[in-house]
Amino acid sequence: MKARGKCEAKRSTSPLVKSNKTERQGLKGRNTRGLPPFRTGALLLLTLPGATRFQLPPGYYFSRLWRIEQRVSKKEFFPAAGHDVFLPVYDPFASLMGFDRARQELVSAANIEPGQHILDVGCGTGTLVVMLKRQYPSAQIVGLDPDPKALRRAQRKATRAAVSAQFDEGFADQLPYNEETFDRVFSSFMFHHLEEQERENMLREVLRVLKSGGSFHLLDFVADNASHGFLHRLFMSHAEMKDNRDATILELMKRAGLTNAAKVNEGSMLFGLLRTASYQTTK
Repeated sequence: MKARGKCEAKRSTSPLVKSNKTERQGLKGRNTRGLPPFRTGALLLLTLPGATRFQLPPGYYFSRLWRIEQRVSKKEFFPAAGHDVFLPVYDPFASLMGFDRARQELVSAANIEPGQHILDVGCGTGTLVVMLKRQYPSAQIVGLDPDPKALRRAQRKATRAAVSAQFDEGFADQLPYNEETFDRVFSSFMFHHLEEQERENMLREVLRVLKSGGSFHLLDFVADNASHGFLHRLFMSHAEMKDNRDATILELMKRAGLTNAAKVNEGSMLFGLLRTASYQTTK
């Protein structure tokens, strides 16, 4: 969900989604004084040289205003496959690496009950969403991701699997849902893409949308101090991977207000070169 691509988040018409008023309140801090992007751009436009006197043709100022509005209304993210060109081969690669097996273990430990509301944050191409819906057909499953291309693949995947699920475009640290909406929240192989402040913001958002007694289940790659060759060092050179450690993740969960944070499983991929771990915490 970090850098490399850009998109504007869609507003879902689902009853799970916050009202426009609440959503606007949640956007405060994203642009100047919490104003809508166009009004923010208008304020910034007034700071341009000669803006109040229109020393240049009016079209110039409207052009500048449009560019300002686009900057403040968009947020960058890291595509599921790292780059759009790799998206078609992401699912086969993930399956070969063992992502599906690790996700199944995450689901099995979640004690899901029929009819529950479940959210997958950073759902990517929808593998976990489809897995959940197949195993718990009466549950209401929602997948969230900022990448519209990945979401289109996710929807096609759900259609081929003959399952019904909701896919929303949005960001992990700004969940577009009402308070106490979900019984379970999942996230797999996404957390390490976020910067530290974004991680804490995401966890606070997870706490907000969880029902009382609900639980959050996180699966991700974790840093390993041991050296396992060039490929391992290359992967660990990812700026945020260096801080993706057991103690750091558990501390962030506690700092966000979640309780009973614990590591519940660990594993490895790529012949033991990459270490993984899953965590669970409750509200």
